[in-house]
Amino acid sequence: MEDAIDIVLLAAGRATRMRGADKMLQEVPVMLGTEPLIRAMARRCARVGPTRVVIARDQDARRAAVADLDVEIVDIPPGGGMAASIVAGVQGRDGPMIVVLADMPDVTANDIYRLAGLSRQAPQAILRAAAADGTPGHPVLFPADLRPALEGLTGDAGARAILQAHEARVHLVPLDGERALTDLDTPEDWARWRKAQR
Repeated sequence: MEDAIDIVLLAAGRATRMRGADKMLQEVPVMLGTEPLIRAMARRCARVGPTRVVIARDQDARRAAVADLDVEIVDIPPGGGMAASIVAGVQGRDGPMIVVLADMPDVTANDIYRLAGLSRQAPQAILRAAAADGTPGHPVLFPADLRPALEGLTGDAGARAILQAHEARVHLVPLDGERALTDLDTPEDWARWRKAQR
């Protein structure tokens, strides 16, 4: 059996641009109806490998939305930045990991699985999903040797510095359309996305 690749789903953002609504709890289409975005993304990740969902300690509704799924919930302090989320997600694990942003509803389980499969063929490569035109996006798979660097992240820039420092190892993996770029931060973003789904 192939070794599993860990997946970290970052879902602790404050969603301040949603003007009071929680984007992680917005309903998105699934096979048999709709469910909250965080739940849909967690289920997609869990289909591919062991999944940690990073949530702030005060985000009880998000926690409840995934509580019955086969995922590990990792808490961070309220207001923790992107780096704090990544550090919490990778600590204590070995092997490669895929960092998935939970506010990207167009990313599918097959997209995540594709990164995992390619990593087994090129274990030293950083695999970064991209739009069909090659624009870099998310998710990103980091090889095992970069875990110490990920555990040392600080601030709110995420893993950008690691991607820049190891630019020669970054290989873009184009996904159809703009799935690797679509993130929904405002009510207007959500309205446009829902209109496109119809």
